[in-house]
Amino acid sequence: MAKTKTVYFCSNCGNESPKWLGKCPNCGEWNTYVEEKVTVKSAKESLLPASSMDNAPVRLSEIKGEKEERIQMPSGELNRVLGGGLVPGSIILVGGEPGIGKSTLVLQNMLRIRSRKVLYVSGEESAKQLKMRADRLGADGGECFILCETSLEKIFAHLRSTSPGIVVIDSIQTIASEALESSAGSVGQVRECAAAFLKYAKETGTPVILIGHINKEGTIAGPKVLEHIVDAVIQFEGDRHYMYRLLRSIKNRFGSTSELGIYEMTEVGLREVSNPSELLLSESGEELSGVAIGVTLDGVRPFLIETQALVSTAAYGTPQRSVTGFDSKRMNMLLAVLEKRVGFKLAQKDVFLNIAGGLKVNDPALDLAVICAILSSNVDLVIPKSVCMSGEVGLSGEIRPVTRLEQRISEANKLGFATIYVPKNNLKGVPLSKYSIKVVEVAKVEEVFRSLFAR
Repeated sequence: MAKTKTVYFCSNCGNESPKWLGKCPNCGEWNTYVEEKVTVKSAKESLLPASSMDNAPVRLSEIKGEKEERIQMPSGELNRVLGGGLVPGSIILVGGEPGIGKSTLVLQNMLRIRSRKVLYVSGEESAKQLKMRADRLGADGGECFILCETSLEKIFAHLRSTSPGIVVIDSIQTIASEALESSAGSVGQVRECAAAFLKYAKETGTPVILIGHINKEGTIAGPKVLEHIVDAVIQFEGDRHYMYRLLRSIKNRFGSTSELGIYEMTEVGLREVSNPSELLLSESGEELSGVAIGVTLDGVRPFLIETQALVSTAAYGTPQRSVTGFDSKRMNMLLAVLEKRVGFKLAQKDVFLNIAGGLKVNDPALDLAVICAILSSNVDLVIPKSVCMSGEVGLSGEIRPVTRLEQRISEANKLGFATIYVPKNNLKGVPLSKYSIKVVEVAKVEEVFRSLFAR
């Protein structure tokens, strides 16, 4: 006979407690415990068929290591972020804000797979809605089967009858098990359902893709244990008001976490951006002050981005500082360096900074481009469009070395830039002879200004 008991779960880490606690003893967060009713069955029926092979300890040297063939996704950007393709038996979590394009990204790839049968389980949309989306994406989806269901037990019944090659769950927060009395999306339900899909993936060798929402803090909604049990966590991010989308790998047991995929949202779905530098740079022939081209690096992928600045006399008593796509505290630090070390008086002026394309950049190597754009707008002198730069600025006004300089120089050379400013003593081991671009080494901020604006 089934018994019902009340337990408390931490919404942050998933820790279970028989009573309510103000502070979680596991993760240390306050006011995170939520009440849930759990039904305990005397003989719980397994969702998976019983395995004929008993688990037994095996000597490590006796295990045969075989390189598993990865399942190639139709999208090259997704393949790179996953580390070369989808590993059989893996479980992947795709997170992102509502409306950012998670379902479009996954469905667009699943509709174009011909080598394997795909079961797409939707708990949010009806079959007609998915059909309308598929027609918009322009794919017939020959091997893609749609199932609109939220019950975990019924989903596993269909899994046993169809035996798919890839399973997609959209989304994990809508699936609920009958073994628990709590509603779908609660801590207990998310943890129970994710654990069941994990067991299914490992026992059958079928890759499972889970789509999850994120909360207002930008992390995956649900308990933290959800990110722990999956093999890879992929975050789909970007500003919905802009057309660019970034695909980042936060966790990956089968590849690097420093890869980045870039997409462009169009009317017919997501389009891969193989060369983001060409889209992030302005194509207008007009040269304006306050614009500097910086060579940034996101993960292991270099690209050039346009940094725009506007400096004007403050109309009111308190000057404004507005930043888009860059760290505001870091910009204030760079303004202090300009005033203290270089001698430019910007305390009574409004400073507006914008990173073109709606991207958020955290690379310190963009410091040099930021201060050059600010100074260019301040003195109203144009920086030539054939010039780019990459360097971190220290508090004493020195240009500090940056990582992966050779990749940055190669990217600028490929796009046809004539000159690049780099930190001094940062070119060790870089073969400059194979590049046609002029490389200028600078040690201080003053040297860059003197070279750019000396007329």
